[in-house]
Amino acid sequence: MRVLIVKASALGDIVHALPVLDYLHQVAPGVEVDWVAEEQFREIVAGNPLVSRVHVVRTKRWRKQPFRKDTWRDVADLKAALRDRNYDMVFDIQGNLKSGLVCWLTGVRNIIGFSTELLQEKVNAFFTTRQVPVRRADYHVTDQCLRVVSMPFAKDFSEMSLTTDIATSPGDDEAAATLLATLDDGLVFLFHCGTTWQTKLWTEENWTALGKAVLDTYPAASILLTWGNDDEHRLVMRLAKALGNGARVVDRYPLRGLIALLKKVDMVVGGDTGPVHLAAAVGTPTVSFYRASDGRRSGPRGANHRIVQSPLHCAKCFRTKCDDDHSCRDSISPDAMLQAIEKILPP
Repeated sequence: MRVLIVKASALGDIVHALPVLDYLHQVAPGVEVDWVAEEQFREIVAGNPLVSRVHVVRTKRWRKQPFRKDTWRDVADLKAALRDRNYDMVFDIQGNLKSGLVCWLTGVRNIIGFSTELLQEKVNAFFTTRQVPVRRADYHVTDQCLRVVSMPFAKDFSEMSLTTDIATSPGDDEAAATLLATLDDGLVFLFHCGTTWQTKLWTEENWTALGKAVLDTYPAASILLTWGNDDEHRLVMRLAKALGNGARVVDRYPLRGLIALLKKVDMVVGGDTGPVHLAAAVGTPTVSFYRASDGRRSGPRGANHRIVQSPLHCAKCFRTKCDDDHSCRDSISPDAMLQAIEKILPP
């Protein structure tokens, strides 16, 4: 059997969908599973022994330059590659127009996706041949993906133990180990302060207070500060100065290099952001906070993970901007975050 998973973006969403790989290989031994991913996220699934082939799409560039010869050639090559694989079934667990168009390019008749109420873009329903309704218990986004993929196999994923991993190279692993070898022998925390939404961020004062509390609670600990853009770099440089010798700003790593580092630290702390979800996928404990988003729906699950949700009545609003943004940030206290850390790593 050969199947295709269409989950092209974004980083956190792909990570949430990774358990479908283990599920498919458990219920259909010998299955070949291919995956469609945007170019910037291909490394999340590339090299995974459970993935036979990764098909790369560049939809952002294609939308900007729809009439260029390069765009038409890319789409034609993708169509040929998809049809050459002759899939038995395709699972669209993205649920928007671009994923529907990818499904259409496969030429496969057996295309399974979300029912209308879960679609990001309703037009997607025209490209799927079977739409799977989720159950009330499928609140977490991972369970919603698993519900779609499990439909043809009549095997309840909730009764199964499913694992995830992301491949890294020996060179990436060695670079991460070299960095950690320069630190003290205590626990190593990684703080990632950035994310894409303003309403998912925390205040600099709270990050500073949490960092100082962590270093007081775990005297031999080190805090690594990662960043993704210039604004985040300026922020972590100020944090490092405020925290002193226990904190270090890390160079900006490529995705695989960051994942290798996430595998080796003792805990990752952040908001609803890609590095937190990547850390959970490779088995590293996490503590994360949620304001505009819903931690129960998208946060890491399991004994080694804790989520701290804003207690405000308007939390989980999924707004990208808000006039009450600062008070919402302060609704999550450093003490609450420290208590969550201590539940996983007792001092």
